[in-house]
Parts: sequence; structure tokens; C-alpha cells
Amino acid sequence: MILVLAGTLDGRELAVRLAKTGFQVMVSVISEYGRSLAEVPGISVHIGQLAAEGMKELITANGIKTVVDASHPYAVNVSANAMAACENSGIPYIRYERAEVGLPDYEQLYMVSDASEAARLAARMGKVVFLTTGSRTLKIFKNEPQLADCRLVARVLPQADVITECIGLGFNPGDIVAIKGPFSHELNVALFKEYGTQVVITKNSGTVGGADTKISAAMELGLPLIVIGRPAMNYKNLCKTPEEVICKVFDVR
Repeated sequence: MILVLAGTLDGRELAVRLAKTGFQVMVSVISEYGRSLAEVPGISVHIGQLAAEGMKELITANGIKTVVDASHPYAVNVSANAMAACENSGIPYIRYERAEVGLPDYEQLYMVSDASEAARLAARMGKVVFLTTGSRTLKIFKNEPQLADCRLVARVLPQADVITECIGLGFNPGDIVAIKGPFSHELNVALFKEYGTQVVITKNSGTVGGADTKISAAMELGLPLIVIGRPAMNYKNLCKTPEEVICKVFDVR
């Protein structure tokens, strides 16, 4: 049995490819929404966030022989827990990480190391900040004193718990864009215009995550674009394509 940590579209697609190759596959997702996307014939689904010990228990209970970590490029805690659980369980860990988008030569593109740095920089660039970084970093932006007099627009998944979290953090309902991506260049342009955006903040989550069209839309409108870089992580058995993952799975059996 292979456990695939698949909170992303490409992770779910990878799980299906592994199953079609002949492996027994279990997919781990965080939410019921994730389950609804991942649940396909022939693949079992585990729901819930897992710390290292919980993941080790899941590995033992289900006879997991290999873990394929296809979690989001910025979900470093998930990856750290997975590597620790695999080491403690004595099984192979394989990391699948989608490629980054090549950043263009754009004079208003600014690279930063984390959300806190992005928040402070954005405060100096405009009063309407469009956040396309997902829900996990919203608290950082809302708690940044330098952004207190700025309008923050959050684009998030249309899930009840995420919207409730946004309201709890103090976002006005009119500043919550609850819609599932990725988005076309044209839709990004339209949304940035609609909200009077003066600064865009994003992550380099790859083409699958829509980073390319966010970047191109900001460039078309001449907007400052702040890109949060991927966290540094020393992954074991790092693969950049699904084909590499499948070959590595055969290698470690």
C-alpha cells in the first residue's frame, strides 16, 4: 500500500496514476472537501490533519510500505511530519514537487521570504492589497500593524470553515472572494480591476496553482507584485515529474 499525501490537484492525479500502474493506494487529505475531490474507485481516502505520530499510526495500521508526499509546495510542516514518520517507521519517503514558474523580468516584481515580509512591503506600496496566498497566512496580514489602514482582499476556497475564519479575522464580507482556482489570465485581470487592486501578493505555486496567470495579470495592469518564495526544505528522494515518482516507487520496493 502506498500513502499519497495529496492536498493538491497534481497530487490527486499522481495517486490515480499510481493506482493504474497496479499499486494499492491510499490518499490523505485534510478536509471533507478534499475527500470529495480525491475519492475515486480503487483509491481509499483518509481524512484529517496528521502530525508525525498520527501519520506513523496510519502507516502501521494500514500496512503502508511507501509514502509519496505530494502536498503543497509551501506545506513544509506536512512534509517534515511525513519524513519523520517514514524514518520512525523504517519505510521510504518520496517527495513530488511541482516545478516553479519562471519569474519574468518585471521591474515591479519583488521576491520575499515569507508572509510577514510580504505584509510589511505591501504596506509601503498601496492601500488595496489583493491576497492570493490561500487562507493559512491571512492572520499574518490581518495582524500586521502597518496594514491596519489598508483594504485587504482575500481570495480563498469557497468552504464554510474558510469563510468563517476570514470573518473571524475581521475581513469584511465584500472583501472575501470565495472561488476555486486556478484562474485564467482574463479572470485575474477582471478581479484585480474590480477590487481596485494596488498591490498583489502571491506564492510561486507553479502553473497548477495558477501562479503564471496571476503574474501575467499583475504585469498587464502594471501592479506591484510581491512573490513569497518557497521555503527551503531538504527533501529526501525529490522528484519533479510523475514519471520520476513512479520510477522511484519501483526502485524503493
